[in-house]
Amino acid sequence: MKASQTKFRRAALCLALGACLSATTPVMAQSATGAVTGRAEAGARVTITNPDTGFTRGVTAGADGRYRLPLLPPGEYTLQAEGGQPVGVTVTLGNATTVNLASAGTTDLATVQVVGSRIVNAVDVTSTESATNITAQEIERMPVERSVSSVALLAPGVAQGSAGFGGISFGGSSVAENAFYLNGLNVTDFYNRVGFSEAPFDFYNEFQVKTGGYSVEFGRTTGGVVNALAKSGTNEFHYGAKLVWGPSDWEASRRDSYLDGERYLTRSKDTTDATRLNAWASGPIIRDRLFFFAMYEGRQVEPESTNNVGTSFDRGESNDGFWGTTLDWQITENNLLNLMAFSNDNRTDTTTYAYDFDTDTVGDALSDSYSETGGTNWALTWSSYLTNSLSMKVMHGSMERNSITGSPNDADCNYVSAGSGVPDPGVPLGCTNNLSIYDRNDEREQTRADFEWSLGDHLLRFGYDREVNTSDLSQGYSGPGGVSYLVSTTTPGAQIPDAGIVPPGYTEYVRARRYEIFGEFESNNQAMYIEDNWSITPNFLLNLGLRYEEFDNKDAEGNTYIEMSDMIAPRVGFSWDLRGDGTTKLFGNAGRYYLPVANVINIKQGGALLDERTFYGFDGWEISERDGVQYATPILGPQFGFSNDQGDGTVGDLRAEVDADMDPVYQDELILGFQQALNEAWSWGARGIYRRLENAIDDINITATHCGRVASSWVMANPGEELTIWGDTDCDGEADGYLTIDTSQAGYWTEADNYEFIDGEWTYVDSTPTGQRGWVKPKRDYKALELQLDRAWDGKWAFNASYTLSWSEGNAEGPVNTDTNFGDTGRTENFDDPFVNYRGDGPLANDHRHQIKLRGSYALNDNWRVGATVDARSGGPITAMGVGNPYNWKSYHSYYLCVENCTAEQAFPNPEEGDTWSTADRVFEHSPRGGAGRMPWIVDIGLSLAYERSFGAADFSAKLAVYNLLNNQKPVWVYQDLEPGVGDRDPYFGKERFLQGPRYGQLTLALAF
Repeated sequence: MKASQTKFRRAALCLALGACLSATTPVMAQSATGAVTGRAEAGARVTITNPDTGFTRGVTAGADGRYRLPLLPPGEYTLQAEGGQPVGVTVTLGNATTVNLASAGTTDLATVQVVGSRIVNAVDVTSTESATNITAQEIERMPVERSVSSVALLAPGVAQGSAGFGGISFGGSSVAENAFYLNGLNVTDFYNRVGFSEAPFDFYNEFQVKTGGYSVEFGRTTGGVVNALAKSGTNEFHYGAKLVWGPSDWEASRRDSYLDGERYLTRSKDTTDATRLNAWASGPIIRDRLFFFAMYEGRQVEPESTNNVGTSFDRGESNDGFWGTTLDWQITENNLLNLMAFSNDNRTDTTTYAYDFDTDTVGDALSDSYSETGGTNWALTWSSYLTNSLSMKVMHGSMERNSITGSPNDADCNYVSAGSGVPDPGVPLGCTNNLSIYDRNDEREQTRADFEWSLGDHLLRFGYDREVNTSDLSQGYSGPGGVSYLVSTTTPGAQIPDAGIVPPGYTEYVRARRYEIFGEFESNNQAMYIEDNWSITPNFLLNLGLRYEEFDNKDAEGNTYIEMSDMIAPRVGFSWDLRGDGTTKLFGNAGRYYLPVANVINIKQGGALLDERTFYGFDGWEISERDGVQYATPILGPQFGFSNDQGDGTVGDLRAEVDADMDPVYQDELILGFQQALNEAWSWGARGIYRRLENAIDDINITATHCGRVASSWVMANPGEELTIWGDTDCDGEADGYLTIDTSQAGYWTEADNYEFIDGEWTYVDSTPTGQRGWVKPKRDYKALELQLDRAWDGKWAFNASYTLSWSEGNAEGPVNTDTNFGDTGRTENFDDPFVNYRGDGPLANDHRHQIKLRGSYALNDNWRVGATVDARSGGPITAMGVGNPYNWKSYHSYYLCVENCTAEQAFPNPEEGDTWSTADRVFEHSPRGGAGRMPWIVDIGLSLAYERSFGAADFSAKLAVYNLLNNQKPVWVYQDLEPGVGDRDPYFGKERFLQGPRYGQLTLALAF
């Protein structure tokens, strides 16, 4: 063997001590812990010790020399085999570090010099999943915004959501499909599934971002998983403080949006001034036994913003503090108890003032409002080593998320808004900026038990978890009658969705909407899993997993109305150490993942939802005065439409509104990857990914059965599949049993409306049936190639680069719609009628064909350090959406544009008595998904400069970070409704709506003792 090869093999073996290399047993570890595994002399006692906490755990190597130390709190350890030399080991979150202490055919590590710096290499030959581990220390070296989502965005294939409801997208999935864990507690929002309960950044110690192929331990997600760990105490007392200052003066001016020289979106006065100061302490309560970490953060956040037209000015203030703590009790060598708890309650009070944009003058106060968010979260975890080979972890916890909005003006003032192009009254719209009187409390109670059993070449993992998710909601619009008003532009004779034909002479119309709902709603989710990690040979690992899921959603009376069980999710993976030295790995996995139904569906389908929309012509503005301040409300003209088909204020017969045999949403995934260590620091890898969404659940409008046309009913179902609901089986007009509709062929009544010119106006006369139609099946395919190059931190510098080439295509983004800015999870417009998605295949909203991510840090000397990040992605697709279709008069979003005879006025510019016009006379052209081009590339560059110095007992650090260094403010979402009404054209189509945030600076000062 060549000398260079010998040196490299020995170096790789040394790196295995702290970087998960050279393994023959699997790495799987419960979500909030890690493990150490490997080989030693048969029968030897292997002991691991954490010098910081005094924790000691020992096991006896089996007859084949295998040993495993599971359920270890992440940290720095020393490992020693009986009679051998101690070596340093790093245990990381969700992984296992492999150390072969002594066995046949391996080097005796007592003769190998262990490197002092712990270089973490990306190659882990024992893992079959795709995951990125990032510690708080690594993040401090770079300009990473202080949020969990920003950490997740460092991983390949993860993109920022571009619609108004935010979120992050993993591998082409929508932003409502992810799961977030803290110390094993599921903190994912279960109401809409877009957000999660989040603590201040300094409460976290380590993150693991799982982008695919994850263990059957994790479920209820078809996107990605972010697994986080809170900080904890040790045997040494430490305390300190950190100031994070982001003054509004360090924020570049946001860019206003103009059309033909007229400003239509005002952002240039929007700023946020934020100061956060936290104090923390950690140490022993009982040395070597009981430890604590405690933190309190005071927050002063002052947002300011104008409304879109720049006629009102909001000034807010939020100053609630955060508290968080962890307690770790090492009861015995075999039993550990951990408590994690935090409260992120927050209230923002906002005053709205009159405002003159041209003179930048803030006038009198118009109204006050407030919002409250957050809640108390906790998890108690007991880890027990039952035998030398069997261990257990039991966790019970609770997550709370409040969402409250209100205003002192709620009783007297209706909310008024206006779309682009509506005449400006010159005074603020309405006397309140609060749309809803909204009070919602979401609480999850979670219990889970996980077991791990080593049996020779097999590592068995199995467990059970249960979640009870309860939403208590009271919601209604503010003002007299609980009505909100929206004024929009239109053209005479245009057909407004859910309304009717705009009266002659009207170029604007008013939608008056009344919306109310209340009640307590619950969903229960439970799962069991079993997994066998089989080391078939010393170099080949096979992972065989099976997860069983059950979802149970209840209505306001506590009765089950959506129940799905017998969901089997198989997952298979392999890892092949090609050279047998831990430097080169071929891996892959295939698996199925299920997504539960969000609680918002319980509320809107299983509650007494009232959603009345009445449509009027717009006769101008009425100027009124309240508390000495003028405001405008719309003058209602002739009524031309009414709809309450989304909810009439009663709970209907849910047997007729929910598919009795509904299948769950699930996704299948296939991954094949390769990784190689080039030397002690550099590694590279490639990964091919295929994901296919196999089903969807959404509300569809059933208007026909085997009896022909029936009363409209909104049903939660699987579009394009068989539907079983309670209805009229013998066509006598009475519901008497269950009937089945093949929604791929039928279920929707189609007809053309006919009009005649009578007495000087177009008058509806009758309709012409054209038959039944069915729905297309939902499709979403994600194909990607990921390339990654990594240079691990060695105390001097580090670098990581990734490139992702991907395609996300189909006709269903997921449970939300980014292209139409609709974030009501599970109730999208995508399948309302069969024509919304007809011929709707194409690039989906999260189709960012190219993603480039760079990050790195460099130590200039012992005190100064620089860091940089680059996140660049190509823009998403733009679709010119219409509202009509060639087959039916009903108007929703569609992939058709009317080009001729769109209205009676267009078909007959000079009508005469007796002329007839039908919606069947309209001429349409197909407007394909993504057919209107792409949004621009989004490039975000961050730069940081940090200074560190030790003053004996105290360590001081300062970090100045600048985000979006080049101040790019490109549009991340544009208006995509070309045809707001049949035959109409929106001049704002393709114009920018949401932009990148502007450049801003942030200073962090920290002192630790």
